Amino acid sequence: MDLPTPEGPDPGERVLAGTRWLLSAFAVFTLLAVVSLLGFPGRAREDFAWSIGSELTAAFLGAGFAAGLVLSLLSLRQERWSSIRTPVLTVTVYATLVLTASLIHTHRLHLTDGGALARFAAWLWLAVYLVVPVVGIVVVLRQDDRRTWLSEGRRPMPAVLVAVLAVQGAVMLAAGAVLVLSGLTVHHMVMSVAGFWPWEITPLSAMVIGAWLIAFGVAAALAIGQRDMDDLLVSAVTYTVFGALELVVLVRYRSELDAADPWVWAYVAVLVSVVGAGGYGWWAALHVPVDVSVGRYAGADGPAEPLRPPALPHRPGAG
Repeated sequence: MDLPTPEGPDPGERVLAGTRWLLSAFAVFTLLAVVSLLGFPGRAREDFAWSIGSELTAAFLGAGFAAGLVLSLLSLRQERWSSIRTPVLTVTVYATLVLTASLIHTHRLHLTDGGALARFAAWLWLAVYLVVPVVGIVVVLRQDDRRTWLSEGRRPMPAVLVAVLAVQGAVMLAAGAVLVLSGLTVHHMVMSVAGFWPWEITPLSAMVIGAWLIAFGVAAALAIGQRDMDDLLVSAVTYTVFGALELVVLVRYRSELDAADPWVWAYVAVLVSVVGAGGYGWWAALHVPVDVSVGRYAGADGPAEPLRPPALPHRPGAG
């Protein structure tokens, strides 16, 4: 059996057709959501899967889906599973949380009421989130089962980026958890939940926004665990796009915000830090120098450990 070496890639790293089908389907769905929510936020009350009365909320969700679209398209261009493992896990976590929210708040979806476009959107929404979590789990298990060698970090993540992502991930996980739990406590009333959020959001929207935040928090944790910038380009670009688009949305709909509210400025600070961390990670993933003379990557914080192939099995009588 041929074993992978630093000079020869692990054949188990090949991205399977099922993985590409999942990413392609998610790209199409996110494109539709971007057109609807970011392109026509004023129509989200009548034409989306559930009624979103706030244009700011609709645009926020649309920006999140735009980042998801970038993630899917960039992932489809990759040839190695390690390069898209974190993005696929991020999508799976997000889809699982949204499925939970959708099942709890099914009464808010336009499954039997509203116009024809709203009913189509509601049924498409429910169908997508019934399928994607299951397929995502299957894809990850199949791809991970094929890998025979996990290399050490080849472009080690800079220590400052590790620290920043740890803080950002903790903040996003906490905020997302509060939004999801807040949405769980309110069902039939249309009211604002989670008072710390800079603008009023209703329960289903709160849970979907919370799902995005938790997914990005999980992505930050996975990136820190991986610590290999060579495999984090897709995640870094997506993170940067997410923060930048949400800042644009914030500026566009600033009239819906109270400038005297400290939570607004805390929100702005988090988004600015997301753009900064994502942009730095993007740069590091492309520009950390490669030390080809010794067959390893030079790290941003010092010498990297050389790549080591898996140990060959011992044969009795071998010298």
